[in-house]
Amino acid sequence: MTYVVILAFVAIVGSLVVAMLFMLRGGKPESAQASSRSRGMAKALAVRVGLSILLFAFILLSHWMGWIQPTGIAPGR
Repeated sequence: MTYVVILAFVAIVGSLVVAMLFMLRGGKPESAQASSRSRGMAKALAVRVGLSILLFAFILLSHWMGWIQPTGIAPGR
């Protein structure tokens, strides 16, 4: 379970880095290359959002299935 969460976080951060690289390369706004770069950046950010939602849903499912248990302060304290 831990490896799945770590792998998901690495994928999320990797997608964010790819979007940053698209942003840093930049270009002239009127060029065709700049529009393809902005599309690439938007796609990378969309992948990041999708991975984040999937990770959240996976954690909820894991809790519901009993694969992980909450920790911390006991209820009623």
